[in-house]
Amino acid sequence: MYRTNMKLQEGLYWYKESGLLDSNTYVIKDDISVLIDPGREKYIGLLLNEMQVDGINPQTIDSILITHLHPDHCDATAAFKDVSGAKVALHSSQLQYLKVMIEEASRFLGMDKAREFEADIVFDDVLSLGNRELKILHTPGHSPDSICLYAEAGKILICGDLVFEKNIGRDDLPFGDGKELVRSITMISALDVELLLPGHGAFINGKSNVRRNYEFIASYLHIF
Repeated sequence: MYRTNMKLQEGLYWYKESGLLDSNTYVIKDDISVLIDPGREKYIGLLLNEMQVDGINPQTIDSILITHLHPDHCDATAAFKDVSGAKVALHSSQLQYLKVMIEEASRFLGMDKAREFEADIVFDDVLSLGNRELKILHTPGHSPDSICLYAEAGKILICGDLVFEKNIGRDDLPFGDGKELVRSITMISALDVELLLPGHGAFINGKSNVRRNYEFIASYLHIF
C-alpha cells in the first residue's frame, strides 16, 4: 500500500487516496500552510512519508481544513494534529454537525468512529494564506456541512465530494440532499476553474477539460 504524491504547482501538493474509504489530501504551502482532508488514520504514516518526500515537515503545517465531516476525509484529523501541532480550522456550517455527522456516517459506512476533535479556529467566507486567498463556498448536498475552497487567482477549486471525474457525490448518506447537491454543482460549474481537485479519484487539469467534465455530468447524469 502506498500513496501517490505530486507537486501540482508551486506550493500546491496532491496526495492520492490510499485505499477504500480514504480520501485525496491536499497541502498548500504559503505564509500560512494548510492541509486539507487528512483522510483515514490507518494511512497517516503513508501520508507523512510522502510529505517528507516532498520536503514538507508536518510541523510546518499551520491548520487542518476539512471539506466535510465524513470519516474517510477527517478520521486522521486528531492523529495529524498530534504529530504536527496544527490547529483544526472548521467552517461555521460544520460546527453543528461535528459529532453527529461523524457518528452517523461512520455507522452508515461500517467504520469505527473517528477520534474526536474540536475546532481551534472557525472561519466563514475567506481564508488569506499569504500569496493565495481561498474563497470558501458552502456547498451542501453530499453532506450539509460540505465546503469548496476556491483560489480565484490560480483558478483552482478543491471540491471535496461534490463532483469527480465523470461523476458526482452521492446523496444517500446521512443528511444528504439531492436537490441541494444539484444546486451546489450548478453554482460551482459557473466558476472560472482550470484545476479541479476532488476528494476522490483523479484531478482534472485544464479549463476545457473541466468544462467537458461538467458537460458530461449534464448529459449523462441529467442534473442541470
